[in-house]
Amino acid sequence: MPAGLFRALLTVAGAVAAIVVAIAISSVAILAAGASPMQAFAAFFDFGETERSVVNGIATMLNRSVPLFIAGLAVAIGFRMNLFNIGVEGQYKIAAVCAAYVGSLFVAPAPIQILVIIVVAAAVGGLYALIPAVMKVTRGVNEVISTIMLNYIAIQLAAFLVRGPFTGQRTEGQLTTNTPLLPESAWFPNLNVLFEMFGLPAPRGGGLWGFLVVAILLGVGLWVLLERTRFGFDVKASGLNPSAALASGVNPKKMVISAMVLSGAIAGLIGLPEILGDKHTFGSNFTPGLGFLGIAVALLGRNKPAGIAVAALLFGFLDRAQGPLQFASVPPSVIMIMQGAIVLLVVIANEITSRIAMRREERRAAQQLGRNTPVEVAA
Repeated sequence: MPAGLFRALLTVAGAVAAIVVAIAISSVAILAAGASPMQAFAAFFDFGETERSVVNGIATMLNRSVPLFIAGLAVAIGFRMNLFNIGVEGQYKIAAVCAAYVGSLFVAPAPIQILVIIVVAAAVGGLYALIPAVMKVTRGVNEVISTIMLNYIAIQLAAFLVRGPFTGQRTEGQLTTNTPLLPESAWFPNLNVLFEMFGLPAPRGGGLWGFLVVAILLGVGLWVLLERTRFGFDVKASGLNPSAALASGVNPKKMVISAMVLSGAIAGLIGLPEILGDKHTFGSNFTPGLGFLGIAVALLGRNKPAGIAVAALLFGFLDRAQGPLQFASVPPSVIMIMQGAIVLLVVIANEITSRIAMRREERRAAQQLGRNTPVEVAA
């Protein structure tokens, strides 16, 4: 069997085994909570009995997957460079509040308005990621420590901005504060037409977010950049062996800055699906934790855009089940337990399968070497 095919089959088998063990661990947690594992797992696949409820469930799952996919891409760039950008959470928060405020200051044709908001979000996220990158290349500060500390600064700064200089008109009795509402020219078109093509009702609320198309294009573009360009090769080489990369003419400091800024720029887009497709504003109750979940999604997807897409869909599928789980009297914390168990076990499975594949390749190389070595005949 070819080595590539063997490694692929081994990876799939390891992932399946990890998910099965994660289900077993989750079943124990469900039993400990006094609920039935069968009812809990049935709730995961409960999309309702009507066409509208099924459509709403699918739209909710995809809408949840889009920002997680973007977050996974942002984290994966750092991982490719052997950098741990733990600051994605802060980068998307500060980028989202700035982009939402800037987008509310003017009215322009929809393509221009949306493009400006996207550019502002990417620029703010990239500039905020530049801070730990410069600290690392100039003073040797570990990016894990600096990005974690910058997370707290960004989160609190975003909270200050939305309650202070960037706050919009607030109605009496409103508990949350928001940036000014975006004009309709900044509302990203939804993809409800996809359901209507099959004669299905449109999802409720904001429907299926149109930013899904941007996320797909972003994933394809990033795959081309990392797998088919000199920049992608330099990123991978610098991450694997900085000394060898330097000897071949690659500037490791430049690559650290480039990778971190690109990671931050993509992180800045995480909040846009919700802002442009649903809420049309940034508020104090904006969805938190997407940056931290992006780390798990990137690990589960093995830092590959295709794998990250599958991992994001899995997490979106699990998150969508929070409502059905409550009706089944199962605590929503089971979802977090399952997510954590899946990521941990998949990482362990990846390590085991990599070692098995490496040992198989070493044995094959030894056998090939033995066949090619001439045998000495005694005189």
